[in-house]
Amino acid sequence: MAQVNPTVGDLEGNCGLVCAQARRAAEAGAHLVVFPEMVLTGYPVEDLALRWTFVDASIEAMHALAGRLAADGLGDLPVVVGYLGRRRGGTTTALGQPVGAPQNAVALLHRGRAVFTSAKHHLPNYGVFDEFRHFVPGNVLPVVRLHGVDTAFVVCEDLWQDGGPVSAVRASGASLLVVLNGSPYERDKSDTRLELCARRAREAGAALAYVNMVGGQDELVFDGDSLVVDASGSLLARAPRFEETLLVVDLELPDTAGPPDTGAAEVGGITIERHLLSEQPVPAYEPLPAPVAPHTDDLGEVYAALVLATRDYVRKNRFSSVVLGLSGGIDSALVATIAADAIGPERVHGVLMPSRYSSDHSVADAEELVRRQGINGRIIPVGPMVEAFEQAVEVDGLAAENLQARVRGQLLMTLSNQEGHLVLTTGNKSELATGYSTLYGDSAGGFAPIKDVWKTLVWELARWRNAEAERRGQTPPIPENSITKPPSAELRPGQLDTDSLPEYEVLDALLDDYVGTDLGRAELVAAGHDPALVDRVIRLVDRAEYKRRQYPPGPKISKRNFGRDRRLPITSRWTV
Repeated sequence: MAQVNPTVGDLEGNCGLVCAQARRAAEAGAHLVVFPEMVLTGYPVEDLALRWTFVDASIEAMHALAGRLAADGLGDLPVVVGYLGRRRGGTTTALGQPVGAPQNAVALLHRGRAVFTSAKHHLPNYGVFDEFRHFVPGNVLPVVRLHGVDTAFVVCEDLWQDGGPVSAVRASGASLLVVLNGSPYERDKSDTRLELCARRAREAGAALAYVNMVGGQDELVFDGDSLVVDASGSLLARAPRFEETLLVVDLELPDTAGPPDTGAAEVGGITIERHLLSEQPVPAYEPLPAPVAPHTDDLGEVYAALVLATRDYVRKNRFSSVVLGLSGGIDSALVATIAADAIGPERVHGVLMPSRYSSDHSVADAEELVRRQGINGRIIPVGPMVEAFEQAVEVDGLAAENLQARVRGQLLMTLSNQEGHLVLTTGNKSELATGYSTLYGDSAGGFAPIKDVWKTLVWELARWRNAEAERRGQTPPIPENSITKPPSAELRPGQLDTDSLPEYEVLDALLDDYVGTDLGRAELVAAGHDPALVDRVIRLVDRAEYKRRQYPPGPKISKRNFGRDRRLPITSRWTV
């Protein structure tokens, strides 16, 4: 199982990735190598699926890859890949279906040709997925006899939904069910995956191999976590999370009884298509030990997801470096640390932009972070720039506060244009929820690493990262004062976040119920939240929708993030 990190739209690069890992699999003695869902195109392709040229290029790349593998001496190794295909029978379009009938497809490549092509049956249309918009469903369960063992193949959501092709696996008599996945990370999902795989294996009466992609793609981050369970649901092997790996697993599988069959049969509306590659069983050999990668703790997994997402956004969008504002506070400190871990401190540029209201300790804490991590740091006071604006236009109150933030945002964007850096915004999910950020100011940038991280979780991650450094005998990267001091935007004398917001422990709990689970006012009050605070927070969240629409993308780590997960109208009078 090749747990790899493809790039959306890079068909040539992704095919090269397949060839390289197929060679590694062959050298390891594998009899079958499987890649993730839509590995040839990357995933998700979104509306690229509706471009005929892209679908055609994907299909051509799949067939060319079969020939390339054979030419490279890998033709005898069955290679299973996900790609963007098209419904059999041409390009006619049914009313309400995507033009050109694109499909989330799978193919088995062997000896220079595609032995079968099939397509995903269940198309998810919830959360971050819009597959009804992009694909038409398949209705075939391919079953291949390989070395006397019948093996069935399905794609991702086909495993998650009851019925469909998985329900026909037991009837097919397959001894192994292989599932190709593009399953994004969110907290607490790994145990759910294992439980699901175990249940489906028992239902199918077959061992189950679940291969998932890894890597960042805009808001999504894929964590890998590929695994194998036996027919009883017991875990046999598991890949590490958040890193590319080739998981080689030897399975003791029963030969399929009966003569080979290459026909088709229908079971419960599912067409079972059978294909014969080889009838002769593999000679006995000494199996390799089955690797089971240990899982890190919850905070470690969240942090790894943020680092991987940031690294891939920078790399896949061809940025050589990043720049961010350093205030000495916890948010910018955590973002700088994530960036340094993702791409190396030498490629991270922090800008200290003190104003007349900046405290001495803020500058000192930011300078200490630069020293500890070895990132590039510079000080550019914004006072003269703010004063120039104030001489042109008289401002006070909130307008004066926002002016400072906008000058800082403009300065960072100017450095980005001049020096080629990607600007990282440092706002957290609590600020984004309540609108506690300045449009075109601290919200200006290209990527937002902690966009889906509540403020309370920001502190937890900072403490975790420092503790991890101490465990390794390293200097903690985040100054203690940045973690312990009361948070403040420092846009007016003596300002604290608690001047405008409740304590974050109280606020985040309420926000998580309102944003994360869509509880209404009465339900929030019944859950124990203060009624007056509920009214105030609902008002803040709803009024800030226009700001969130203009915020940069950032990695999804929760069950419901701002972005693909949560889509609400900006103009709305519904408040309960």
